[in-house]
Amino acid sequence: MPRRGVRCWEELLPDALGLIFRKLPLQETLTVVPRVCRSWRKVVAGPYCWQEIDIEEWCMHCKQDQMHRMLQLLLGRSSGSLRKLAVYAVPDDAIFSFIADHGASLDSLRVPKSRLSDAIFDQVAEKFQKLTSLDISYCENMGARALEAIGRHCKSLVSLKRAMHPLGVLDRSCQDDEAMAIAKTMPQLKHLEMAYVLLTTSGVRTIVTACRELEFLDVRGCWDVKLEGEEWLAKRQLEKGLKVLGPEVVDRYDLHYLESCSDDEDDEWGSIGDEDYHLDWDLYDDADIMLENFDGSSDGMWDEDQDLDGLELRLYVASDDSDHGIGWGPGSP
Repeated sequence: MPRRGVRCWEELLPDALGLIFRKLPLQETLTVVPRVCRSWRKVVAGPYCWQEIDIEEWCMHCKQDQMHRMLQLLLGRSSGSLRKLAVYAVPDDAIFSFIADHGASLDSLRVPKSRLSDAIFDQVAEKFQKLTSLDISYCENMGARALEAIGRHCKSLVSLKRAMHPLGVLDRSCQDDEAMAIAKTMPQLKHLEMAYVLLTTSGVRTIVTACRELEFLDVRGCWDVKLEGEEWLAKRQLEKGLKVLGPEVVDRYDLHYLESCSDDEDDEWGSIGDEDYHLDWDLYDDADIMLENFDGSSDGMWDEDQDLDGLELRLYVASDDSDHGIGWGPGSP
């Protein structure tokens, strides 16, 4: 019988614990939480923590095989309940195909700067039929063919991010074919980001004319787009309140404007670009530690009749001069 005023954390419902554990950093969820008690370990081993998975920053400091192993681990734990997934720089079509096999319930998918081909989207786009938000920014190996496949199969899609890095389009010609693919297959779009894509005024007009629900359009850095004095655009802005960002680039103003204009729930995860991050990720230098510490082999570490009464949970802050392998310092409670 617990003492009055003592909260029995191990007796919380698994879905409630899952909501709490989602707020923790990835390495703590995988290596610390499972060692607190058996019930917590079961929660982390189940789908409760893995309905929303964001490993973008971790992916910036891992190897290809580590990324694949982590996705196998976490997507397997999600048991088909995955709603949001954010992965940075998926290195090949094979890993993306694995994501698609577990993506039937996905509502939001972010795979910026990934090496994905048109062919893989032809093969797997139909598996993302519930997708409402997609970020394929800085994916240089794909084009209009992939966008058309996405549009044919992802009829619930309302937010598309397809920005490019200025250096990533140097060897490309006009990309109005991507504008045509979007206009042809995605008339339901409300939010579209095409910054630094090689569009022309004609390509933008095709999108705006076809996508009647469009509320926000980002064409910053699309230097061949001339919108000043265009009556078709002024009419849409007046009738539908369409907000257009660009083609001029004024960084500070644009960033504030973009945040205020977007009501896309996926924006809470931020946006990824080559220069958007200044990271201090010492905790993630050794990705194998996290994977090996949660390989499912230590279920027997907790006795069935272990008494948890009086369990005290302390949080420690890592110090700069004590790493202990995964960045954990002795700290103080």
